[in-house]
Amino acid sequence: MRTALFFSLVTAGSLFAARPITFDDLQAFHRVSDPQPSPDGQWIVYVVADVEFAENRTNSDLWIVPARGGTPRKLTHSPKHDRHPRWSPDGKWIVFESNRGGDFQLYTLPVAGGEAQVVTHISTEASNPVWSPDGSHIAFVSAVFPEFSTQPFEVADKANREKQKARDDSKVKARVIDHLLYRHWDSWVDDKRQHLFVLPVTNGVAAGSPRNLTPGDRDAVPTSSTFSAGDEFAFSPDGRELAYTATPMPTREEAWSTNHDLWTVQVGSGERRRLTSNPAADALPRFSPDGRHIAYRAQARAGFEADRWQLFLLDRRSGAIRALTADFDTSVEGIAWSADSRTLLIEAEDQGTKRLWTIPAAGGQSKPITTGGTAGDASISGSHAVYTLSRMTHPPEIFTVPIAGGTPANLSQANTRLLGELTLNKPESVTVTGAGGTPVQMWILRPPTFDATKKNPLVFWVHGGPQSAFMDAWSTRWNAQLWAAQGWVIALPNPRGSTGFGQKFTDEISHDWGGKVFEDLMATLAHLEKQPWIDSQRMASAGASYGGYMMNWFQGHTDKFKTLVTHCGVYEFTTMYGTTEELWFDEWDHGIPWQDPNFDRWSPHRHAAKFKTPNLVIHNELDFRVPIHQGLSLFTTLQRQGIPSRLLYFPDEGHWVLKPQNSELWHRTIFDWLKTYLK
Repeated sequence: MRTALFFSLVTAGSLFAARPITFDDLQAFHRVSDPQPSPDGQWIVYVVADVEFAENRTNSDLWIVPARGGTPRKLTHSPKHDRHPRWSPDGKWIVFESNRGGDFQLYTLPVAGGEAQVVTHISTEASNPVWSPDGSHIAFVSAVFPEFSTQPFEVADKANREKQKARDDSKVKARVIDHLLYRHWDSWVDDKRQHLFVLPVTNGVAAGSPRNLTPGDRDAVPTSSTFSAGDEFAFSPDGRELAYTATPMPTREEAWSTNHDLWTVQVGSGERRRLTSNPAADALPRFSPDGRHIAYRAQARAGFEADRWQLFLLDRRSGAIRALTADFDTSVEGIAWSADSRTLLIEAEDQGTKRLWTIPAAGGQSKPITTGGTAGDASISGSHAVYTLSRMTHPPEIFTVPIAGGTPANLSQANTRLLGELTLNKPESVTVTGAGGTPVQMWILRPPTFDATKKNPLVFWVHGGPQSAFMDAWSTRWNAQLWAAQGWVIALPNPRGSTGFGQKFTDEISHDWGGKVFEDLMATLAHLEKQPWIDSQRMASAGASYGGYMMNWFQGHTDKFKTLVTHCGVYEFTTMYGTTEELWFDEWDHGIPWQDPNFDRWSPHRHAAKFKTPNLVIHNELDFRVPIHQGLSLFTTLQRQGIPSRLLYFPDEGHWVLKPQNSELWHRTIFDWLKTYLK
């Protein structure tokens, strides 16, 4: 009833003037991702996810659109997730992963018409399918118990099934743990390893059993999204081998080491060979179409997850490695080759945006081919780049743009109608002088009802990471347009630690969490206070993760804000170190507690006696990155001192609030709290 009423109001609203965005609008937007051009360049298949609010979940399906423009068409209609589509080399089939049968398996869909058919029946599920260039195999990832991984597939799969069933059926839910990195983000690892499998296929149908190409007690793809920028494995052009990104060795060090290396494995024999020995991270191998080179991205400093990712080429004949982006002072994310092996397309952040760039494989100057917004999921199809693009004014859509330069075209147009009904202001970018005279960029978003002749309340955001940035991008979680629609000016500063402003700027937050970055934030806030349309007596601040940390630091270091909102924020450094999962982060940014006497110098808990600002605290039970005790300790401190405070606790969420009904409560609680203090 709720959904029907909402859509009737939207339809009726189209007859009237544009209006501010609502939470229901945010949930109604189609979430577009993962565009994949067909081998002949005529079509693009992609994923569209939609919120099923009553069921408290999302559903995703495959769509297809002509590559040069036309009407998009829905390909799958499963009530569950259909995602990660990949074309067969002959363009006749699309393989994808789906949980339509209960667990995630691989399915193939005939492009000419017909029903999807399941091609894997593996007890440990299958994901991330990739076709071999000759179409004879599909590679995929499955998380298996490593002790069975050297056995024949039927034997190993039966053993995996029986061990998992015994765990699931047991009344005892205890875990016996022998090594670190035993949980990640919001899930327990349970002693499994992510291995690469290959499945023989003929005419889109399985032609045998899968084979485990990477057996043993080691992951064959990164377990952390920090080191992943897409499919972290790829077939060679002749289909005889797979290159992949292997996680650190020895495995006992994988919680504090960032040493990912590139390996190859022969599809026929299973013989493995290490390609790189850089002590920092190497990742995202991509074979050139002519087979001569492997392009990949790599970092230089071991232990530093936010070090600059450079683009490298490995010559497969000589083994020589050369950098293509030595003078490119930002991190390379996605990588794609042109068909003639002469050009590489990369994604990289730049001053609060993420652009697409081309770089000659022979070496030379990089060239941007997009401007503004946040681009991603990029590939090359003929003379065009295919990618997603979002801005603060619109969610991701599928775009194409000529590689040689030209006007981008929106092919999916999934949200055009709803966007036409809303008033969404464009963000303004300003630059302020920060600590030491360094320029600091900030986005400012005015509310739909903004009146420059009046004093407007301000909500000052601080981003997480801390090595990340506020981008000109759309978010389904912290959506600046929805916050601005409440009648507040929203400020999104990019202080020290932010990415896309040069590596030195990113580096300068490590071991200095409350130092120059705090000065930068106070400088951007001072700029806002000087504006005649800002009410400096009605200012609040909000942040998550590191942004939540800064709320806690604000508590002991400024009285500028009427209230603070701390979402999953770091409060006390020593217990954070002992309970988080990725130790390399804490060790690089703070040190090791028993080795560094200044380890907790910047810990907010040390200044608790000065706390006095009303504070909404949000924390989630399944947050293994910033564990729950951080939020509980903060709330106890506030309550014990009689400071107005409230705790919003989600037992079924991790670092982010993802379930639609939980998101509604999250937004309502925050907005009600802020409205109380920003009257």
